[in-house]
Amino acid sequence: MSHQFHASILREYDIRGIVGDTLTDANAYALGRSYAALATEEGAQRIAIGRDGRTHSPELESALIEGLTRGGLDVVRIGMGPSPMLYFATATLGVDGGIQVTGSHNPANYNGFKMLLKGRSVFGEEIQALGRRAAAGEWSDGHGKIEQADVVAAYTDRLVEDFLGGSFRIGWDAGNGAAGPVLEKLIERLPGKHHAIFTEVDGAFPNHHPDPTVEANLADLKALVTYEELDFGIAFDGDGDRIGAVDGLGRVIWGDQLLAILAGPVLEAESGATIIADVKASQLLFDRIAELGGKPLMWKTGHSLIKAKMKETGAPLAGEMSGHIFFQHRWYGFDDALYAAVRLIEAVSASGKSLTQLMDAMPKSVATPELRFPVDASRKFAVVDEVLARLLAEGAKVDATDGARVNTEDGWWLLRASNTQDVLVARAEAKDKAGLDRLVAQIDEQLGLSGVERTESAAH
Repeated sequence: MSHQFHASILREYDIRGIVGDTLTDANAYALGRSYAALATEEGAQRIAIGRDGRTHSPELESALIEGLTRGGLDVVRIGMGPSPMLYFATATLGVDGGIQVTGSHNPANYNGFKMLLKGRSVFGEEIQALGRRAAAGEWSDGHGKIEQADVVAAYTDRLVEDFLGGSFRIGWDAGNGAAGPVLEKLIERLPGKHHAIFTEVDGAFPNHHPDPTVEANLADLKALVTYEELDFGIAFDGDGDRIGAVDGLGRVIWGDQLLAILAGPVLEAESGATIIADVKASQLLFDRIAELGGKPLMWKTGHSLIKAKMKETGAPLAGEMSGHIFFQHRWYGFDDALYAAVRLIEAVSASGKSLTQLMDAMPKSVATPELRFPVDASRKFAVVDEVLARLLAEGAKVDATDGARVNTEDGWWLLRASNTQDVLVARAEAKDKAGLDRLVAQIDEQLGLSGVERTESAAH
């Protein structure tokens, strides 16, 4: 028996598609069979399975588990929860891997799968190989067993096990995502006063879209912080692996700014350590890490790629602009927004200042939001290659870690191909508005030379 996946669902970091259209129960079953074949070849026997709060997650989970057990793997079901809870289960239950059924921060009609095996993320070429295995019907056979495990209590205990922070007034927005029930248990265990909204899991996301990197989605949290006169606010994405935050004045604290705050205590504990951030992060962050005595390392965007680089370098902390924060220091090296929230409380506490004061003290720059340009799939990587070739010919200062990141006297600009959509992504940061305009003009010029137009509607 063989099975063909819709090509669009085999993404760089996970499998994701529109339920009933590009993603079906048959795909979930075939993925289970293909993953089981890969896993058993590596000597794996038991894996943990979790799911998010989307309406179609239970049926996709059932089909996945049927595929896994028919492929010969034993399954430990941990039920509904955030992706980091599945990662925690994978790290602590003595299993050989794990799969979370989740659509992450995508709209309600999306779903998918995040996969781990033998201590690594399954991503990139391995995902394509799973697709080829399914198409060829190269599957293992067996009769795996199914058991249940309740890890919510153990996970919550572990989140606060060595908590060193003080008492604050904090607002929380779970966005009706899968982190809500764990968040309710977590705030009972933390000192201070807590106001949590939208903790009820609802796969229709009736209040706002659960993506805290889009400022419009933080309006309810800002209003809560203002109304209740709170110290700061924290928000999670749909599956709890990305964090967003606002200070006491309702100002958004972006991923790189969070990392700058979190880096202090980590570098006190591990002086001279490497701290990783993705190519979208501010130059101010890399400068701050160096100022604190750490080794800043710029790396490719993507949670799987960052995790692999952390392993290689032994970095105790890493982060992305998209709000994925990874702690190896006192934690397991995976991206966990609930744990990042706990460490943020600690870091603010240790600073002796308020989060608002920490924000006030940060050096100022002006930056664009993430700009997105639709582009034909066949041109996506080619455009970036053309831009790099032209820049190198001009003798520009370019970092080609992931796309083109160009430094000029005004600041820097970035153009890279998205790994998950047919878009080019750009960003620029300068000391002032005039400098920013010059940088954006350079982006426009390079796009124009490759026949791509920046549309205002592409700003995201």
